[in-house]
Amino acid sequence: MSVIELNSLSKWYGEVIGLNNVTATIGRGITGLVGPNGAGKSTMMGLAMGQLRPSKGSIRVLGQRVWNNPSVLSRLGYCPEGDPFWPNVTGRQFVTFLAKASGLYGASMRDAVDEVVALTGMSDNANRAISGYSKGMRQRIKIAQALVHKPELLILDEPMTGADPVGRHALGNLFATLADRGVDILVSSHVLHEVEALTKQILMIDHGQIVAQGSIATVRRTLDNRPHAIRVRVDRPRQLAAQLAESELVTGLRITAPDTLVIETLAPDDIYNRLPDMMLAANLAVHEIAGADESLEALFGYLTERTGQGGGL
Repeated sequence: MSVIELNSLSKWYGEVIGLNNVTATIGRGITGLVGPNGAGKSTMMGLAMGQLRPSKGSIRVLGQRVWNNPSVLSRLGYCPEGDPFWPNVTGRQFVTFLAKASGLYGASMRDAVDEVVALTGMSDNANRAISGYSKGMRQRIKIAQALVHKPELLILDEPMTGADPVGRHALGNLFATLADRGVDILVSSHVLHEVEALTKQILMIDHGQIVAQGSIATVRRTLDNRPHAIRVRVDRPRQLAAQLAESELVTGLRITAPDTLVIETLAPDDIYNRLPDMMLAANLAVHEIAGADESLEALFGYLTERTGQGGGL
């Protein structure tokens, strides 16, 4: 089942193009929307939230058009990157106001507010003025308001900004819990390792266009012209390197640590299949075999280099 469908979607602001003829489908679970600042992530989220009207093409969210459609907007929760707070309002008052705006009232509203305040770890600070909150606390109370009406789709714009390591870990656990409960999540970030810790399903965007979509491993396998790097931690890496040097499948070998060999190859599946037999025959003690370049940052660099869009974050 698709959660968001983009069909030849474009959005421009005068002569500035925010999105350029994007077609993509976002499915269930947690999906990371990744790319550098200015790539078009905020434009895409604004279109998905019905805050922006497409210049061309269409977008459907939860099976419905989203622009000027309150019936679908009520099923979405949104945590913005900015801080849309009023002076001297407490966290509980902020969440309560937005609960009322979502149509909740009475005891059910109070129960819903208590639930999301506790869920985001803000119970002890809910009655304090937001003006005295840390950046991480502000992020959590924004997430609480996005959850108070029990949305089906949660859209998060840079939700980890300002959170300390403990707070980031707690938010990651919260998002995983929500996904387990059936809440679909679209999370935007330009910090790739944050998204990689949450999900392997990505939508990679740069210069207003989709660069890649799918699981990290699947996207990596599409880069047939780029040698794959396989990291092997073994007790005698030079001995293994000597064996592999005779193979026509290997394009490069690097010893990067006393126990680590990096193998470059255009045929990773064949190398993965051969390594166990080679190691057993040589009686090598193996500690790890893993892809060395199947990270979001490596993929983004490869893809932007391939498409000539320049690179890095």
